Amino acid sequence: MAVAGFYRRVLPSPPAIEFASSHGKRLFTEALGDGTMEGFFKLISYYQTQSEPAYCGLGTLAVVLNALSIDPGRKWKGPWRWFDDSMLDCCEPLAKIKTEGITFGKVACLARCNGAKVVAFRTNESTIDDFRKYVVSCSSSEDCHVITSYHRGVFKQTGTGHFSPIGGYHAGKDMVLILDVARFKYPPHWVPLTLLWDAMNTIDGATGLPRGYMILSRLPRGPSILYTLSCQHEGWNNVIKYLTEEVPLLLKTEDVKDVQELLTVVFKLPPPNLRQFIKWVAEVREQEDGNVKLSVEERGRLAVKEEILEQLRETELFKHIKQWLASGTLCKGLASLFNKDELPEIAATVCCQGAETLAGKSCSADRTFCKTDIHLLNGENEKPAVVVSGTVVSKVTKQGVDMLVPLCKTESSQSQISDECCCDWPSVIDVLTILLLSLPQHIWSTIKEEKLLGDIKRLVAEDYLPAMLREEVLHLRQQMHFLMTDLS
Repeated sequence: MAVAGFYRRVLPSPPAIEFASSHGKRLFTEALGDGTMEGFFKLISYYQTQSEPAYCGLGTLAVVLNALSIDPGRKWKGPWRWFDDSMLDCCEPLAKIKTEGITFGKVACLARCNGAKVVAFRTNESTIDDFRKYVVSCSSSEDCHVITSYHRGVFKQTGTGHFSPIGGYHAGKDMVLILDVARFKYPPHWVPLTLLWDAMNTIDGATGLPRGYMILSRLPRGPSILYTLSCQHEGWNNVIKYLTEEVPLLLKTEDVKDVQELLTVVFKLPPPNLRQFIKWVAEVREQEDGNVKLSVEERGRLAVKEEILEQLRETELFKHIKQWLASGTLCKGLASLFNKDELPEIAATVCCQGAETLAGKSCSADRTFCKTDIHLLNGENEKPAVVVSGTVVSKVTKQGVDMLVPLCKTESSQSQISDECCCDWPSVIDVLTILLLSLPQHIWSTIKEEKLLGDIKRLVAEDYLPAMLREEVLHLRQQMHFLMTDLS
């Protein structure tokens, strides 16, 4: 009997120069003296090999997020908080990435929803001189890092599309150091910057768009966010197309006079996966000896989410949507989104997802049930907090997971539907409000009624939003932009 096996490839040189070679060492020493290897030391401290052949995007992202000392907001293994490529699944299911890889836009979206500030350019949106400036800037600093998406064939390497971080720059030779995360295949190596640009300036067959580069740095505030866009479900692209292409056409053809009529038009025939497209983020943790108390850090992150939720509910747009739902004009398609805001049901799903992350495998297939208990914590001189303790039972294991719930007390309405749809935790009204705030502003330009156009622009303008909510909205708009670029 025989089995197939692969061994590390020989690095084609030229054009690449192996980092550990005498020539590569000399380039490193010279670049270090010129001050363009400052970012290298952070990256090399967290440099790791992608854990799956198609995980180059995830592996690269894990290296850079750890190098930037961004808090994952969750534990990796035991008590340790650490980014691993198996944790980066908020934009695409890992099973799909394992077989198909991941696109440029989704890597950018994934970086953003895990707490990084992202500036991304495809080669048709930048120039080689701009690229060189970013490379020099990040190579001379520990505060930002460049991720490149390129085609290996330009370097005479085997394979096609690939992601890796840039570890440094040699000004005299105009060369960059690629810290290849597929270390089982090729070692780190120097390549001419002009050739890397050519490798980026190729078309990704999955999207029909050029590849490119992105600059990652830390956000000014922590990574705690309340909402995120999700493209883990089938049909997410149809949701984006509906919101950004079909809605403007509907507003152009319909005779819409006020905000209430506008809401009816927008949500008349919503895509079936609209509710899955935008979700609120619930922090989870592994249960420890039955202790449900919150640490200072956990209360701090929860307070951020609660402040954003409170600011969202104080917006005029939230009040319009609440009034619209109370009027009884709810569309059949949208009605199916309701009756899903009960906390035990939400917690059962979230706790299973948390157990899945902790176990490193899917629990949905063999999960028997998830039992949940809701705890109201009242600490001295502290705001009340809710923790849902879930016990996820499968055929062979039992996993305890806690879910931290952000709360916002609201005045109860006389309307039955409003009472049902606006609970203390994030509700459907909140989701619809943040969704409209996050849409690209050009979609409203087809409204014919000038007064209504002015009203809606004022309702969704970030300039009128409180600071924390504005950051949340801009975060979601950037996520939306990255996903839209993959569909362009």
